[in-house]
Amino acid sequence: MALNGFLEFFQKGKTFRPKKRFTAGTIRYSLHKQAQASLQSGINLRQVVRLPDGENLNDWVAVHVVDFFNRINLIYGTVSEYCNETTCPTMSGGSRYEYLWADGESYKKPTALPAPKYIELLMDWIESIINNETVFPVSTDIPFPKTFPTLCRKILTRLFRVFVHVYIHHFDRIVSIGAEAHVNACYKHFYYFVQEFDLISSKELEPLQEMSSRICKD
Repeated sequence: MALNGFLEFFQKGKTFRPKKRFTAGTIRYSLHKQAQASLQSGINLRQVVRLPDGENLNDWVAVHVVDFFNRINLIYGTVSEYCNETTCPTMSGGSRYEYLWADGESYKKPTALPAPKYIELLMDWIESIINNETVFPVSTDIPFPKTFPTLCRKILTRLFRVFVHVYIHHFDRIVSIGAEAHVNACYKHFYYFVQEFDLISSKELEPLQEMSSRICKD
């Protein structure tokens, strides 16, 4: 399924937090609109994620980081009432994978947390970064920091962990509301993008490797 109906479908339900928007008239707003138009045209997702001719890679990555942040928030919002300290006492992906939280500030050492707390802290952390105009500059006059590519890799790696948790622990809920095709389409878009630009290590992708090889074939 194409992503045409993704936002419309999920915005009928619970939203985990407000959507981050691009400022009209900026280059990133234009790139966002271009990317959305490509998605809605039904073009192959492997082609959709490629850097458009003449565009800056950092701008293209910034647009997608914000877009995936919004989409994964919407997906988690549909299962968040079923994800609590009792049902999900750890941020895990089955018995083999557990994710610890560290932000270098409140959590200086990697700390085990219930899944909803981990995801809340993760989304707060990402939101503070994408709202910081010295890191995600609004104007093309302001250069991206040298740390930008590394930071985006970390953001996308951590967002991938939300996919892992949702797919392994809450997919029955996704199926029950008829959202399976929408979530799969969003996952494929995310997977093709991080693969295209080598933004997540193969080790981090392991928890969903079997599923990825099955649904990400086109």
